[in-house]
Parts: sequence; structure tokens; C-alpha cells
Amino acid sequence: FVTSRLGSVKVLLRRMNFQGLSASRIVYQKDETSEDKPMTNIIHECQCAACLADKNREEWKIHHQMNVLLSRLDEQQRRWYVALESKKIGHGGDVELSEITGMDVETIRRGRHELDDDLASRSSERVRDEGGGQPTVEKKTHRSRRH
Repeated sequence: FVTSRLGSVKVLLRRMNFQGLSASRIVYQKDETSEDKPMTNIIHECQCAACLADKNREEWKIHHQMNVLLSRLDEQQRRWYVALESKKIGHGGDVELSEITGMDVETIRRGRHELDDDLASRSSERVRDEGGGQPTVEKKTHRSRRH
């Protein structure tokens, strides 16, 4: 965590890896004297060579806007959008978009396969498959021992 103060709002910068998306996240926390401020979405900073060299390029703006859009989509929509962009690029698109978006190459590849199947394997009502996510934790109960 890196912490700084902007007025009466505490800012925490945190390095995260979330659903194949590696990003820096800015979290605004309310102090007693500040108003309620919404949490910001995760916006990945492009790691392609061109953007790392010069952020004043038009390419950086496009990559930034792509990452802003991705921050507003759910995990399926992110995967499908990046997969579609990867298909536009062609050979090497998965690796290039992985650098731009921070998504794992396998996640992008999975999105391409889902699009190739016209999303037939995906439910229109659920973001995750049945049973997806972390398993529920059962609370262990101990019997009291009396001697």
C-alpha cells in the first residue's frame, strides 16, 4: 500500500490481481471531515513499450480509454471485448492486448473460443458458471469433551 492525502480524502494505492486483470487501484476513503465519495473502478495502466516510452502519444489515449471502458464491464464482457480486439489484430493479438489491458493471455484466448462458439456455452443470466467462485466454507464445530 502507498498512502497519501488529498485534502481530506485518504488515497490508498494497491497492486492487485483480479480475474486475470493486474492493475493499480486507487481507493478513496472518507475521513470524518469529508463527504461520501464513490470507490473508483480498477483502471489498468498500459504496459506496452510505446505507452511506457511516451504517454503523450495518441496510442496512449486509445489504450487508456480501452482500460477505462474495461473497468466498467463485468468479467465476461471484458473477456469478450478484449477477445474481439485480439481477433482484429490477428497473430500476436493476445500478447499485445495482455500488455495493454493486464488480462492474462489464457483469459483472452478463452474469450476468443467463446466468441467462436457464438457464446453458446455461456448463460445469458449468470456471469459465472454454476459452482464458480470460491467454495463455501463450512464452520467446524467441536464437541466438548467431558471426562
